[in-house]
Amino acid sequence: MTSRERFLAACACQPLDRPPLWVMRQAGRYLPEYRELKAKHGFLGMVRTPALAAEVTLQPLRRFPFDAAILFSDILVIPEALGQGYRFRDEGGIAMEYRLESRTQIEALAAAEAVPERLQYVGDALALLKRELGGQKALLGFGGSPWTLATYMVEGGSSEDFGRVKELFYTDRPTFDLLLEKLTESLIAYFQMQIRAGADAIQIFDSWGGAIAGADYGAASLQWIRRIAAALPRDFPLILYAKGTSPHHAAQAASGVRVLSVDWTSELPVVARTCAAVAGGPVAVQGNLDPALLNTSPEVVRRETRRLLDAMRGHPGHIFNLGHGILPQAQIACVEALAETVVAWR
Repeated sequence: MTSRERFLAACACQPLDRPPLWVMRQAGRYLPEYRELKAKHGFLGMVRTPALAAEVTLQPLRRFPFDAAILFSDILVIPEALGQGYRFRDEGGIAMEYRLESRTQIEALAAAEAVPERLQYVGDALALLKRELGGQKALLGFGGSPWTLATYMVEGGSSEDFGRVKELFYTDRPTFDLLLEKLTESLIAYFQMQIRAGADAIQIFDSWGGAIAGADYGAASLQWIRRIAAALPRDFPLILYAKGTSPHHAAQAASGVRVLSVDWTSELPVVARTCAAVAGGPVAVQGNLDPALLNTSPEVVRRETRRLLDAMRGHPGHIFNLGHGILPQAQIACVEALAETVVAWR
């Protein structure tokens, strides 16, 4: 069985001898070869250059026996394609070129039809990777959720309290919905392009889903994710990762996505059982080792990895991953211990 076959079988909740493995942000700052390439070309240069994006994507696969590659890119390429660029602040965090402060600005954003052409470099990178992987590893594309992208666009960058976007949601729902409509249609076009370019699965990052009040999560975020899922090919492996939204796991599992990716604050077997009860059958779940463990020691990583694997024994449809992105301080020896433990587990 190839790694790609293993990954797709897990998405379909088929029984396997071990779960497939990949980790969020597996291509990134913890790798010296990534830091070297970034020093030469810069983050945005790597994102926008297909050959460089493909190289960064492949770097962790040369070190570790991961079953899937996830395209090196950024969720903010969508606002950029719509006409609102972004950069990284020297002190950390994201800064948009401007912030959305009026309905007129939202109406002036580019149409969704422009997105595939403006982000053709993403499709080119995926096509390069598809050829390079040769069907042996699964290839994942991704994008941000409409709500999460809207937080950056309305706040003007990273935010601690999300006050502006919440004010828009609560006081001017028609304008909020206009923005989310534009983002939803843009993401549908973007994901369809990624599928045409060869993506085997796509992950939606609803990174700030936990920022909105629980009673409003459906209206602010999940309803738009449902629209995206409904517009993609039936049974296509769409993964949803929504940090800090544990009360909504059952609703997320019923949203049309194929895989629910879970942060480290939830017990993964409980999530799997709860979602299966609601769905009337197994639901694929992904996760959810605490990424901070990769900053400890190989011995600790092996112990905690085995504990999670053993807890998920008998649950078909488990994709082993972290509960959030790998941290820059992660030790390569710890990542090696994680990968070795998952691959050897039976």
